[in-house]
Amino acid sequence: MHRGRLSGEWIVKRVLFLLLTALLGCLPGVANAWWQNDWSYRKAITIDTTPKGGDVAESAGRVPLLIRLHSGNFQFDGLQDSGADIRFVAADDKTPLNYHVEQYDPVLGVALIWVDVPHFPAATTQSIWMYYGNKKAPDGARAAETFDADYTLVYHFDGTNDAPPKDVTAYRNNAQNAPARLAEDGIVGKAAQFNGTPINIAASPSLAISAGGAFTFSAWAKPAALAPNSLLYSRRDGANALLIGLDNGVPFVEVDGGGAPVRTVASQPVAQGQWTHVAVTFEGRSLALYVGGKRVAQAEASLPALNAAAAIGGDVASASTAASGTAAPAANGFTGELDEVRLSKVARSPSQIAIDVINQGSESKLVSYGADEKQSGFGFGYFGVIVKSVTVDAWVVIAILLVMAAISWLVMYTKAAYVNRVDGANAWFVKRFREVAGRHLVGLAHLDERSEDARRLRGSSLYRLYRAGVAEIHSRVDKHGRTVITTESIEAIRATMDATLVRENQQLSKSMVLLTIAISGGPFLGLLGTVVGVMITFAAIAAAGDVNVNAIAPGISAALLATVVGLFVAIPALFGYNYLLIRNRNVTANMQVFVDEFVTRLAEAHRNPDHALAGE
Repeated sequence: MHRGRLSGEWIVKRVLFLLLTALLGCLPGVANAWWQNDWSYRKAITIDTTPKGGDVAESAGRVPLLIRLHSGNFQFDGLQDSGADIRFVAADDKTPLNYHVEQYDPVLGVALIWVDVPHFPAATTQSIWMYYGNKKAPDGARAAETFDADYTLVYHFDGTNDAPPKDVTAYRNNAQNAPARLAEDGIVGKAAQFNGTPINIAASPSLAISAGGAFTFSAWAKPAALAPNSLLYSRRDGANALLIGLDNGVPFVEVDGGGAPVRTVASQPVAQGQWTHVAVTFEGRSLALYVGGKRVAQAEASLPALNAAAAIGGDVASASTAASGTAAPAANGFTGELDEVRLSKVARSPSQIAIDVINQGSESKLVSYGADEKQSGFGFGYFGVIVKSVTVDAWVVIAILLVMAAISWLVMYTKAAYVNRVDGANAWFVKRFREVAGRHLVGLAHLDERSEDARRLRGSSLYRLYRAGVAEIHSRVDKHGRTVITTESIEAIRATMDATLVRENQQLSKSMVLLTIAISGGPFLGLLGTVVGVMITFAAIAAAGDVNVNAIAPGISAALLATVVGLFVAIPALFGYNYLLIRNRNVTANMQVFVDEFVTRLAEAHRNPDHALAGE
């Protein structure tokens, strides 16, 4: 029984510990980490490569991810005018990610940002954080670090008309001339418009290709006309050449190493006036042509050595042939728009090319945007917004409720510990009483206070009833020193023991009223705080004349917090009260049974004095 008592106490302590843990879990500022306190806001961005999102079947490694912000998923409030205080952090909320801004216009509510995602797993979801809202933060954009070192040229065409496109990689392979003009409706921000005149790119060590080397070209194309041999990219170095283009709308790749050229074509033409992604990869003797993120043709071909200038949107030889008066080669300049042109000195994987198409397309489901969370002095996230909006009167109610909660938990703990001690001591008393009552009814009344029995029986309510009954027996002694028990004496002894039983019940029920107050008063106090908070919220809205959801919602949610706290006080108190009530009733029932048993044994001893009262 001693072991059972300890087990009961352990259960009670465990329950109270869990309740306290739950309360602490509800306190603001402890649920999540915040990258740096200088940033007031953050937004969760989820990358979904499952079939519901991007449906990426293979891991792509490091990928520059396009983040599209607009008025539908972002409010553009609380930032610097240029968006320089935007930061991106990995899912661990500790690791900053490189990024750069292609376009940021808070007036129009549009932003295009490229974020360097170090690892792009397949068929799963991962999250990153976008932080903003720090007026003192310097510009944290790092364009050169956003793209890995194998990208040798990336044109966003995000400049102005008459300005040559700038390469955002670390190699700075900027164009030598500007396109015809820039169009505002590119697949990603602005796009370069071509009328047959190419953009020329000077030769550089970073763009040099060795014989049989690796290479990737990718771009979005929107042809205005489906002309024969319309070049998207060209590079000639003596007899060597690499030509990528559209032949009456059919994507093709032509490689010439000084012998017979190798020409690889797709099976279907692209649509006129629509954006289509075209990519070409070389690795050793393997050539692959991709349209719309899917491999549509492949061949056994290798690149020749190419160290000369290159051109986008036409033939690299057109400028020199025009100046010299010689005949132009059998190729035409591109007429239409190009966007997001990239060159790499490696062969990009099919999954990387597919992710570019999925991510950069206007209907992408690869990226989803969570709610904006605001940090406050009390915490952050939804709970931080609620706590920050709580009014003074609600804080008073919540403080009272928390005091009530602490008192009710203390009562539950002390009462459970007390009833466990009484229950365990009663079990020991019953065992000892059964052993001695048959031969000596009052034998347990003469225990040595220092004995083990006395120590274990000290907390027993049955033992106290027994002592009260024995004291009444000993008070009935005649002039010869003999104990005299009459029928009337038995009833008097019962009355004395019943009185003791009532006092024991009072001790068991002591402070239980505090639990009933918490059960019935907690929800009502919480409701009072909610009603007053709602009244104040509507009064403030009426005074300000600002009727919108953003003005109403924080005050209403904060007012409801008082009701939540009231229920948090009442529900544990209700469970604890019913548990203790059952335990108390069991102890009371045992005491009533013992009184009946004791009086019955006394009556039996009264009829046969030599049986149980011998030795008095």
